[in-house]
Amino acid sequence: MTDETAYPPQTSLAPPLRLTSLEGRELHDFDLSPDAALRARIAEHLGIDQLRKFRFSGSVRPSGARDWRIEAHLGATVVQPCVLTLAPVTTRIDAPMIRHLIADLQEPEGLEVEMHPDETREPLGTQIDLSQIALEALALSLPDFPRCEGARLDPDAALRAAPPGQTPLDDDAMKPFSGLAELRDKLSGGKS
Repeated sequence: MTDETAYPPQTSLAPPLRLTSLEGRELHDFDLSPDAALRARIAEHLGIDQLRKFRFSGSVRPSGARDWRIEAHLGATVVQPCVLTLAPVTTRIDAPMIRHLIADLQEPEGLEVEMHPDETREPLGTQIDLSQIALEALALSLPDFPRCEGARLDPDAALRAAPPGQTPLDDDAMKPFSGLAELRDKLSGGKS
């Protein structure tokens, strides 16, 4: 896990684990459950309406001579606006998570890089930031397009929409050359 944080300090669930504090390369268990105020700050940062519940628990264990493995479970209840109606949509997230923090992982360079097939691999910095890992896992688990039950998109609705007092566009108006014949006739005095 890199030492740079993508999340503001006010959303931190716990201080980062310095590798020097993990003496003897022993198993380190963790259980992170933020209070209501911290959940509200996290929800605001992620752009969701509400984070009702949030728990990230698991273990950090040695893997090989210098690497570490994080096995955890993410549990959360989030509220987001429906993409169609903007009504609140509550979603329960229960997701296992595994990360391999590799001491000598080489970052790919160049414009075109081939990604390693194991997407759980990350470079190991001087600390393990469980807060950043937990919030990233939550962000990646959020539904991209939350929908209320029964919400449907009318495929013709977008074409019929117009500001108040204006006539909605119809199919002919959406065709870029539909008015050219009429314009030609006007310009030529009605002669085709």
